[in-house]
Formats: sequence, C-alpha cells, structure tokens
Amino acid sequence: MRRVFVAGGAHSQFIGKGHPDFIWKRHPDFGQRENADLKAHLAQALDGLKQVVGIADYSAVDKAYIGNFVGELFISQGHLGAALAGMDPSLDGKPSMRVEGACASGGLAALCAVDAIGAGADVALVTGAEIQTTASARVGGDYLARAADYPRQRGIDDFTFPALFARRTKHYLGAFDCTEEDIGRAAVKAYSNANRNPMAHMHKKSVDLELAGKASERNPNFLTNPDFSSFLRLLDCSQVSDGASAMLLVSEEGLVKLGLTESDVVEWKGWGHATSNLFEDGNPLELETTALAAQRAYAMAGIGSKDVGIAEVHDCFTLTELLMYEATGLADDKLLTNHLGLGSANETPMVRDSPVDDENDRSAAPEGQPEMPPEVNKWLREKTAGDSGVRRGASQTPAASAPPASPETDLSPIQ
Repeated sequence: MRRVFVAGGAHSQFIGKGHPDFIWKRHPDFGQRENADLKAHLAQALDGLKQVVGIADYSAVDKAYIGNFVGELFISQGHLGAALAGMDPSLDGKPSMRVEGACASGGLAALCAVDAIGAGADVALVTGAEIQTTASARVGGDYLARAADYPRQRGIDDFTFPALFARRTKHYLGAFDCTEEDIGRAAVKAYSNANRNPMAHMHKKSVDLELAGKASERNPNFLTNPDFSSFLRLLDCSQVSDGASAMLLVSEEGLVKLGLTESDVVEWKGWGHATSNLFEDGNPLELETTALAAQRAYAMAGIGSKDVGIAEVHDCFTLTELLMYEATGLADDKLLTNHLGLGSANETPMVRDSPVDDENDRSAAPEGQPEMPPEVNKWLREKTAGDSGVRRGASQTPAASAPPASPETDLSPIQ
C-alpha cells in the first residue's frame, strides 16, 4: 500500500450570524455590501493552502475533490467539480469531482483522495465548502432534512435534526446518570475553544455553564414537538455557517514533486469508513456506525483508542460530541461527563488523561457546520509535524450526523 501524507491545509474565515463581520439586517453595512460567496471562500482557502505548502499553483495536482452537501438548495449551484476547476488556472482541465455524503461530505472527499493516491496519483487536492446562510433557519432546516429519511422523518418537527437529537438526549438522560447541566458543559468547552481560534464563527462569543446548563430566555427550548422540546436548548446546537477548507494529500513521490520532506508533513496511517441504513433507526444511545469506522481506523494504524492524543469529532449537537467520544473509545462508556471539566486546567475535555483538543475544530455551537475535511487544521503542521496522524473517515447514519437548523432567532439571545 502506498503511503499517504497531509502536506498542508487552510481554512477560510468561518462566518455567520453572530460574527461581527457577517452582514445581516442589523449590521451597519446592510445593503451596502454582501457576504462572501462560495467562490470567495474557496479562493481564501486555496490561496492559504498555497502559502502553507509553499507552492505557486496547483499544476502538480493529479486529482481534485470538493465536498458539499446541498449547494443546489442553498445557492442554486450544483456541478461543483467544475466550480473547483475554475478556481485557479492551473486546475482547469484537471480531473475534478464533487462528493456528497451529508455531514461526512468533506471526510468522504478526503477518502476519495486517499484512494486516488493508492491508485497511483501523487498529489490530490481536497476541498470542502458550504454556504448555508442564504436561507432562513426554518427553510434551511428543511434543506438539511434531506440528509434524513425525508418522507419518514421530516414531520418530527420544523427543525428535523434538532428534534432527532433531542430524541437521543431524552433516551440518554433517561438511561444514565447524567444531567442537562452535564451535557451543557460540552457547549461551554466548545465556545471556550472557539474564543481562542480567530477563524471560528463564534470567536467573539462567550458562554458559561450558568447559561449553557439550563433552558432560559437566552438559551430557549425552541422545538415545537412536545415530546422532545425540553431535551434540546439553543446552545446545544451548532451554528449555521459559511466557510471553506482545502488540503493537499501526497504520496512519497508527491513529496519530492512539491519539494517537501517527511519532517514537513503528517502521515495518514489509518482510516475507517462505514455507512448504515438510511431507512431504519439505530440504537439512540449509541453511534454504532462511528464505532465501526473507528475500529477499522485503529486496526489499520495498529493502535488503540488509548494511544490517541488528539481527537477531532463531529459535534453538530452537544450530545453528539459525547456519543462520539464514547463511540471512538476515548471515554469509558457513559462516563464522559465525569471527565468533561471546566476551568483553566480543563479548557479541553480530559479523557483518560489524554486531551481531546478541538481548539481548531468546527466546534459544535461556536464554529458552524460546513462539510470540511478536519485534517486541514493547523495543528497538523504546527503541532504534530513529523508525527503519525490517525484520522477516522466515517460516513455515519444520516439521522445521527447531519447538520442542524437553528431557530429563526438562533443567535440573538447571546449577541
């Protein structure tokens, strides 16, 4: 098997309502300028990637991929492989394609690039981009519900995925010694990390446990389904964000082509991919497909969960993050909240004395949910250069992983 390396990555600025530069009806520049579109976000990420890797253009790229979920609905634009080919003159004519798999779209695009390297390509470009602030929260919630079994699940609430995860939370709280305040700690941690990340959507917003730990006027239960409304609050949800990311995967030969050495990059040692049945619901207390994908990644890399020092997980809702830690073996089953501390000593959750660090993560509440390959985070070059990286590429059960829609007043309570 050919070795695969991450040569570098870059983000655009994640942005949406609540970010000081986002243009909406209460912004002083409303009507005078527009928010960045898909092309602008991709350009920022691609330009940043060239600077990080130290290349002038993308002429060395053999294959190119873009992860995107529902561009046809939010921006009336499909055929995004051709859009990527139009982002740089050196990409024009390159083999380029769009990859879609709900919230796993970016990860699946990255796995396509891994497969391309394995099949003989030396340099593969991976991008992910979403523009989701063009629709109201209610309309956007309907768009995002396309990741569910739409005929069967759409009617659970106006906000389909928040309701589906509120149902999981109801089961979780009923089955285990866990409180709503415990779950709220995940939101506090996420906002704290975003405050330290200038690229985060909610970089300027602060949240404490007093606010995140219970429902209130500023943190309301917004679902209309009476069976699930009390089990999800505003701050349990991720934001609706716009953004893009880009990274380069290379073979050993690709390192030479780009003038890099192994000390400049991170090796991708293992990956796992699993997909479950869209038309049936799994165990509400488990992310079984994630667990299967993680097991495959660990086996391929020849390690176990106790060997992992840094993890980035999908966290569209606070409970999702907790279930992800459990599914990937980073926390003792149903005991994560005992490790999810607050304060200067625990800015990130401590699990088995190993930090699970999403400082540069698409952290659930603060950063938003564009479909981005997480490998682009800067720690790959700045914190772990020369080390072996393990990445779980998982296409999870759509009902357990698609991005949420926030209510119409999604950020006004904390502005």
